[in-house]
Amino acid sequence: MGAYLTMGEYLQTVFNGKVRKIAVDAGLGCPGRCAYCSNAAFSPAYSYHSGKSISEQLEAGIRFSERKGKVTGYLAYFQSYTNTYGATDRLVRLYEEALSYPGVLGLVIATRPDCISPDIMDWMQSRFGNGASQPHQYLLVEIGVESTLDRTLQAVGRGHTWECTRRTIMELDRRGINTGAHLILGLPGETHDDFLAHARALSALPLKTLKLHQLQILKDTRFAREYMTDPESFNLFTPQSYACVVRDFLDCLRPGIALDRFVSEAPQEMVIAPRWGLKPSEFESLWLSGK
Repeated sequence: MGAYLTMGEYLQTVFNGKVRKIAVDAGLGCPGRCAYCSNAAFSPAYSYHSGKSISEQLEAGIRFSERKGKVTGYLAYFQSYTNTYGATDRLVRLYEEALSYPGVLGLVIATRPDCISPDIMDWMQSRFGNGASQPHQYLLVEIGVESTLDRTLQAVGRGHTWECTRRTIMELDRRGINTGAHLILGLPGETHDDFLAHARALSALPLKTLKLHQLQILKDTRFAREYMTDPESFNLFTPQSYACVVRDFLDCLRPGIALDRFVSEAPQEMVIAPRWGLKPSEFESLWLSGK
């Protein structure tokens, strides 16, 4: 496996200094719930569901982040649920509230490819894309791809096709909007060859970033119920087997795509399996490096 571009290296090409993402929860919900999904696993403790506004969440998140050292600024990360799912005027108010907070240099918006309306694309284009005035703040739209195989998307209840994903990313790029992707490796029925095919399919798209996760069985999900009934239907990774998959995946991935993350970081009390007991940084140093 050769060298790869990290998220930090990519962001340094965008900003004059180090920036840090601060997760916020806008309480926007989702059109449906996928078999593996537990949004509680990715909601910060200072979130919307604790009654805090976006500004209050940013204040709490930045205060906590400062323990890790000073940075040039922050990106408000709309992470939990589907963050373009709602009325355009409400979405814009939430985004603008985040953008107006001191120290916030831009947004990262996590969403689904089938939940980005023409109206919100128009706003993104006029505010950040090829219709924006200069200078302007930064935007990355992080698309939940999860798989490039329609049979898998249907089986896990995604409610959209790979063509929908591809078309959405291409349209955002046409409008001058930065896009990233989120992919799960190890979904039921997928093989090593399928994982490499994912890498090749994503490489053909104008993605700036990619976030990889191994499949985890989380409490209070459909997969949790299925796993308790038939655990053999899931081929879950060990750290060693997953590292081998990631190395082969990266060999097939276009080098210019920045890798944001390699492993899931759900709270251990929510994880049924596999329970690695490793932090993301430990996985990268112990396994991805080949040591």
